[in-house]
Amino acid sequence: MATALLFAGQGAQKVGMGKSLHEASETVRALYAEANDVLGWDLAKLSFEGPDEELTQTKVCQPALYVHGMALHTLLQEQGKLGDVTMALGLSLGELTAYCAAGVYDFATGLRIVAERGRLMQEACEATSGSMAAIIGESREAVAELCAANDVEAANFNAPGQIIISGEKTKIAAAVEAGKAAGMKRVMPLNVAGAYHSRLMEPARERFAAFLADIPFAAPKLTVFTNTTGAAISDPAAIKTALEKQVVSSVLWEDCVRAAVAAGADPLWELGPGKVLAGLARRTERSWTVRSFDEAADLEG
Repeated sequence: MATALLFAGQGAQKVGMGKSLHEASETVRALYAEANDVLGWDLAKLSFEGPDEELTQTKVCQPALYVHGMALHTLLQEQGKLGDVTMALGLSLGELTAYCAAGVYDFATGLRIVAERGRLMQEACEATSGSMAAIIGESREAVAELCAANDVEAANFNAPGQIIISGEKTKIAAAVEAGKAAGMKRVMPLNVAGAYHSRLMEPARERFAAFLADIPFAAPKLTVFTNTTGAAISDPAAIKTALEKQVVSSVLWEDCVRAAVAAGADPLWELGPGKVLAGLARRTERSWTVRSFDEAADLEG
């Protein structure tokens, strides 16, 4: 039996996330207190009380999801439930949480990395006019043709028939109309702050690379999978390069999960809010065993 941990990405956040963990555990209270000290602002208050419009800001929700994921990881570790864990992977931001769980860097270092990533990505969003759209029920090939014809990019391959495209706002709008005209039944604009995982994030990638340059990374103690290729990655320098590249490249989430299962992962444990990753896993292959951990009640039994 080899358990794989799955960590949530941006979009899964919700007001109240982590509150029951904080109330139930002194360890988690200490973790949030450390996070507040590292960040210089009250992450716990925004996570537990909102408001939603503040929590959804890229510079806030990325640290919030990272800390929530590591709080769950810490509690499961305290309970002795991680003995079978041999793999870790995460969707976009969640990949950085996975590296912390795998020992590539400690909690505080990871939080500083996540906070800078979120800050730079939000700045890139504010400096550009970007958008995203979801395309449901279409092949990768069909979406690639649509992207090429409208000068936009495929940002996320989340599950079979669930692909997100990203680019300039006017070009995404044109791609949505072109997709509908071509007979694509579900092409939906998304309410997002910018064009994540596209070339519009290049200023963030460049500055993030400079930020990471002098931060030491260790070899992971678990098998981890990178969004940039969907394959396992272990060299610290390669991990750093993958994190830089991930800011502007497609997130191959379906490929990551399939690779973990092919490597023997069973079950898959989601550590994050809203059962988002469990839903994607079931959409990919209904026979997979998936369990979600979000709040204190999920850790019982």
